[in-house]
Amino acid sequence: MVQYKLYYFNARGRAELIRFIFAAAGQEYEDVRFEREQWPEYKPKSPLGQAPYLDVVENGQTFQLAQSLTIARYLARKFNLAGKSAEEQSEAEMYADQVLDLLNELVKIHFEKDETRKAEAANKFYTESIPNTLKVFESKIAKNGSGYLVASGLTWADLFLVDFLGWLREKKDGFLVNVPAVKALDQKVLNHPKLSEWIAKRPKTEL
Repeated sequence: MVQYKLYYFNARGRAELIRFIFAAAGQEYEDVRFEREQWPEYKPKSPLGQAPYLDVVENGQTFQLAQSLTIARYLARKFNLAGKSAEEQSEAEMYADQVLDLLNELVKIHFEKDETRKAEAANKFYTESIPNTLKVFESKIAKNGSGYLVASGLTWADLFLVDFLGWLREKKDGFLVNVPAVKALDQKVLNHPKLSEWIAKRPKTEL
């Protein structure tokens, strides 16, 4: 029997996509959380000295992975959430990379110390980056007819998009007004029985 152990700070952060994949797949795993001051204890155990990282234990052997999207791709393939063909898998990865660009932009704004640069970056992010990306996604979802980003159905790219939209908090609804297909996808994923169960019970954290 394969055992999965996910290690990350006590936060949603860059591990939440991985937790979404486990939840959507109905796969049990150990969600190992630690506080910032405990990181020095865990850092040497990570294959790249970064978090999140994943231990996969099978037949007494432990396989390790780091880098959040690498872990996500690995698990998505394992649990049939990567797309049905090589083309769909590549398509899902393309969309996920685009969502990652948005997430990285948001993180950069969050940590910007110069208030002028922060305001300028935030304005560009909220008036250009997000609307432009959602407009592209809207067209793709509407065109392929499945209600998801790829034609065969739910993939990890959809989970990543919904995870990102959650970071917009009270701003989210405003961005979804003009992209009904994206809004429908968001609701469909949030109403997924296993995902909604996870979201309801997950630890309440600021980030």
